Amino acid sequence: MDYTINRLIAGAEFDIVDARTRAALTDMGFGILTEIDVKATLKKKLDIDMPSYRILGACNPKMAHQAIGLEPRLGAMLPCNVILREIEGGVEVSAIDPVASMQAIDNPALHSVAGQVRDLLADVVAAI
Repeated sequence: MDYTINRLIAGAEFDIVDARTRAALTDMGFGILTEIDVKATLKKKLDIDMPSYRILGACNPKMAHQAIGLEPRLGAMLPCNVILREIEGGVEVSAIDPVASMQAIDNPALHSVAGQVRDLLADVVAAI
């Protein structure tokens, strides 16, 4: 089973895909709680150059509340990360598949919520 939902935006500029991703997340009810610029961090900490790579920690508050109500320790697995990475030919967007990431939790009700979040994230990725 894949653990991410992926899409290549061919020939696109990184910052444009970033803006489109943020807009698509907002349109689907997600906010961005965290942001990590991996490229800048590795340059600063290790003096390593790499292509653009950004991690957006996205959260749909309604779905997060519902999931935490079913599994109080679920916060250890939140937020839902969406990565943007510059690759040859464009920018790849990958969102975590919550169904795959929560397989270890034995709670059918939670799996249902994870499926709903997966569908929302798939819609986000398709909308970019």
